[in-house]
Amino acid sequence: MDISFYESVISTMLVAGTPLLYSTLGEIYAERSGVLNLGVEGMMIMGAVTAFIVGKTTGSLIFAVSAAVLVGIALSLIHAFVSITMRGNQIVSGLALTMFGLGLSSVMGIKYIGAPGISFSAIKIPLLSQIPLLGPIFRRDALFYLSLVLAVVMWYILFRTKIGVRIRACGENPAAADALGVNVSLIRYACTAIGGGLAGLGGAYLSTVTAPFWVDGMTAGRGWIAVALVIFSFWSPLRAIVGAYLFGGIEAVQFNLQAYGIPTDVLGMMPYIATIVVMIFSVSETVRKRFGAPAALGIPFVREER
Repeated sequence: MDISFYESVISTMLVAGTPLLYSTLGEIYAERSGVLNLGVEGMMIMGAVTAFIVGKTTGSLIFAVSAAVLVGIALSLIHAFVSITMRGNQIVSGLALTMFGLGLSSVMGIKYIGAPGISFSAIKIPLLSQIPLLGPIFRRDALFYLSLVLAVVMWYILFRTKIGVRIRACGENPAAADALGVNVSLIRYACTAIGGGLAGLGGAYLSTVTAPFWVDGMTAGRGWIAVALVIFSFWSPLRAIVGAYLFGGIEAVQFNLQAYGIPTDVLGMMPYIATIVVMIFSVSETVRKRFGAPAALGIPFVREER
């Protein structure tokens, strides 16, 4: 195997990992504020179909991506209303959101199946793009570079600013945060909306970069993988980079694994394994404490109980 083979694997890894990174970053903020949103898959698929249709109709990538973000935010606000304002069960609400998104996207995209769309072009960074083996990292699309910048910025905000302290306080002890004058509901609404917007952006990446044509169910469980990656990254945006591209690397080399007797069907099971992990995590207090989850994750805040 020559160096071009490894560069191809790295390139595929980056393309596969970027939508996971976007969705994971958004869910980290939602969960850090205390809101568990299992509707990531539904928001991703709606972002994908919206970006595809808007892009194909207008010919504008900016409009396509913007529309996907707005759709993700709109769907996340439904979940926010049910779980924050109405204090409903967050797991049920999230699952309903996923089913709604998958169903609606199928209806919206039925006449576009197999049709080509528009896509982002690669942006080559001079000199760096010529480095052997690492060159593919610097020959990527604008959304890839944006995802890395966002990860760093979101980490800084979460762990180095007052806003980040308030977000984490709402997820750890909302009653104490409320006593200090923090608007817990507003913080949770905002973080849930951020999560929805980034999930929509992750979906847009799928239909404008990964596969610039419409395929029903093109998210293929990536939303569940993103939710699981939140846990495996210990709710840190920087660790999310490693997790997202590690899984992207597994997807990139899946066909090569056959040489070692590992069937690709094993990788196809990953979304379902991730779902099981997330459900166990969601209902088990012991597991949540062991992983260091926000103490108030998934628990509605009732101000009168302060």
